[in-house]
Amino acid sequence: MNQAKIDKKKLIIEAAATVFADKGFNGAIIAEIAKKAGVGKGTVYEYFDSKTELFFEVFEWYMGFFTQSATLSLSALSGSIEKRLTELSDSMMKYWIDHMELYTLTMEFWAASSTSEVRDKFKEIFKNGYREFRGLIEGFIREGMEKGEFRQELDVSAIAASLVGTLDALLLQRWFDEEFDPVAANAGYIKTLIKGMKKEDV
Repeated sequence: MNQAKIDKKKLIIEAAATVFADKGFNGAIIAEIAKKAGVGKGTVYEYFDSKTELFFEVFEWYMGFFTQSATLSLSALSGSIEKRLTELSDSMMKYWIDHMELYTLTMEFWAASSTSEVRDKFKEIFKNGYREFRGLIEGFIREGMEKGEFRQELDVSAIAASLVGTLDALLLQRWFDEEFDPVAANAGYIKTLIKGMKKEDV
């Protein structure tokens, strides 16, 4: 696929992401997606055989979007493990608050992972994404243990899973309640979590 086609496909996917976020999978129609992308309806079908296929492509783009943001956050981190873990959690939360208009897609994707005709594909990518993020957190915690910042008897896997789950849950609460401040709640949670992980003399 040449660059022009790649660019047009990306344009359609990004337009579809906006429409799916606004209308949901069932409410979205190809004609509206085409209009949003500035192309004809037939052009969309040149790249995607069905709305379901396009929806799955949006899901892959969305997960890549998340991974890229995490990678960019990591590249800017420095200092102690405590500081880096705090900043990573804080930057990820703020990033998604800034892109809350796309968070609605998470609901659509979760639903698709249980009811869609391609649910196994959705579940596999979700599984790998969660494993990758948990692994990232586990790496931070183990490094903190090796450097003597954190206690040695920590259940690393459990802590990483609970942290990832907390980020998910805080964003979900923000989605339901616009007055809820997940950034402040996350900051308090991370402070408490790290206090429990640190060695007493650190």
